[in-house]
Amino acid sequence: MKRKVILSVTNDLFTDPRVDKTSRSLLSLGYDVLLVGRRYRNSPIIEARAYPTKRLFLFFRKGPFFYAEYNLRLFLFLLFQKVDVLVANDLDTLLPNFLISKWRKKHLVYDSHEYFCGILEIKDRPLVRKIWLSIEKKCFPKLKNVITVSQSIANQYEKEYGVKVHVVRNIPLSIKPPIIKNRSNLALPENKAIIILQGNAIHRDRGGEEMIEAMQFLENVYLVIVGSGDVIPFLKQRANELQISEKVKFVGRVPADVLFNFTCLADIGIAFDKDVSMNHHFSLPNKIFDYIKAETPYLCTDLPERKYITEKYEVGIVLENINPETIAYAIQSLINNSSYYQQLKDNCKQAALELTWENEEKVLKAVYLNLN
Repeated sequence: MKRKVILSVTNDLFTDPRVDKTSRSLLSLGYDVLLVGRRYRNSPIIEARAYPTKRLFLFFRKGPFFYAEYNLRLFLFLLFQKVDVLVANDLDTLLPNFLISKWRKKHLVYDSHEYFCGILEIKDRPLVRKIWLSIEKKCFPKLKNVITVSQSIANQYEKEYGVKVHVVRNIPLSIKPPIIKNRSNLALPENKAIIILQGNAIHRDRGGEEMIEAMQFLENVYLVIVGSGDVIPFLKQRANELQISEKVKFVGRVPADVLFNFTCLADIGIAFDKDVSMNHHFSLPNKIFDYIKAETPYLCTDLPERKYITEKYEVGIVLENINPETIAYAIQSLINNSSYYQQLKDNCKQAALELTWENEEKVLKAVYLNLN
């Protein structure tokens, strides 16, 4: 019989390419896969996948009551499931998976998508951070199979807990979705340079604020923001205040294949996370690799992981600061220098041959083939 693996996340599964790729990789290893998340009242329907999914509907949507409710519901769900391997994605699913793995003597894999106790959202909330940190300190030293998304995060966890951490970066599959849309289909201007800011979590201090401000200094440039996040209402308001709304398009969450169409049709990508928390400092966002795959040169902040990728493969420009004038100057300079821009595109094409999930998943598969 196939061994069964249950992966847990706290999102609604609609736009989480990492857990989808992981699930498919586990299918290829012969696992019976179940992915568990939550369902919002307005969650889109999930299209049929190669593996089953389950979304728990909760009374609370955010805050401490949500986490308490989800962890309890997840614990009770896992308690009665036939399972051989439990996978906790991020710290907010670790405790129930950890307890079940101990009580039922099952393998546990912890896949940390960020440096959780260093995220900006809890940086100035000492009580909340203390609670999460206490869970991490209780569980992490006893973990035997740990994966994370960047070498910097792996180094930090190894330093703190003395546990070996494997690095599996969030890189897309080599296969490209079909480009079935053009600028007209997506209501994008044909005669302007398109700048794209994309992501599943477009929150404050990720560069959206400065990019909106920079648009007032740019001509024949159009900004498209694809994704969701808590800063979106502010960005819309600020665009109205600056009277640049006709130069900015806001698109909500879209399926991965549609997002790739937007990315390919854009001229320049943006990855402007600021150095405002340890998690931001260590981050290596998947949008970097999405831009490379789409052959869309990008601008990024001077943070170590993205700087390393950008300079190693020469696929974009690293900015030492991201004030609006600097951003506008960098964008205009890149647009005006067609030969340099084309070189960056060519470099993206070459880098994309190496930076693939098929290469990255070799580490993932090795972990699951040698579970402790």
